[in-house]
Amino acid sequence: MIIDFHAHIFPPSFRERREECLKQDSTFAALFADPGARISSATALIMAMDEAKIDVAVVMGIGWTDKTLAVEANDYIIQSANRFPDRLIGFCSVNPAWGDDAVHEVERCAKVGIKGIGELHPDTQGYDIGNLKVMEPIMTAARELKMVVLTHASEPVGHLYPGKGKTTPDKLYPFILNFPDNKIVCAHWGGALPLYTLMPEVARSLENVYFDTAASPLLYSEEIISTVVHLNGAERILFGTDFPLLGHRRMVDQIQSARIPEEARVEILGRNAQSLLQIKAR
Repeated sequence: MIIDFHAHIFPPSFRERREECLKQDSTFAALFADPGARISSATALIMAMDEAKIDVAVVMGIGWTDKTLAVEANDYIIQSANRFPDRLIGFCSVNPAWGDDAVHEVERCAKVGIKGIGELHPDTQGYDIGNLKVMEPIMTAARELKMVVLTHASEPVGHLYPGKGKTTPDKLYPFILNFPDNKIVCAHWGGALPLYTLMPEVARSLENVYFDTAASPLLYSEEIISTVVHLNGAERILFGTDFPLLGHRRMVDQIQSARIPEEARVEILGRNAQSLLQIKAR
């Protein structure tokens, strides 16, 4: 089973309302100001999955700053997951800075089958992910509801790109230490946080932390896969694309060609996600 742990879908109307959404939401503006930035529907994602032979995708929105758009996007994810129950698993998107409102939205979505929270975008959403007081309400809700939390992450060096931000390993690490009992996924290899597991105390702190490969070919050479497997094993690496930013086949091909054991390949492409989300084999 191949599971894409990081795909984005939006209500089809958002494409027609792009200019309105750009003015309404800071994160949307950071990611989609370029007219060439693609906005995908659930139907388009399913077609792409069929073409690339992807079995299941975890679908999510972005780190919304506007509550109205967040609820509309979450409703679409709920509807899409219900429409394609064997293919799509929904995550809801909220802003931790909303406090009780964020918790209520998480609880609402959990009641109808949403399995996680994400993608968080701390920079555009305007909070410090390492701030215990800000993050505790939704992390407590996530833990009690057995929901995974997925956050954007970025590298402290290298080229700039839309939405890169400053959620770098030094910001992620206090967040992880604050919530050792939560299941956390750091997108985009966690801004290379796995490489810091050469420090024993960091390695011990990442027991419940996973790293997805979303947009990896746009950020790293393919050696990132074998390097992280060599340092940490493959048990907490999740295949992700960042669809529609990156097509499925490009990331699958990179994992297939990586110099790693076949067992590690199987774990990365789907088995780890299956275990984390308790997905039955299909």
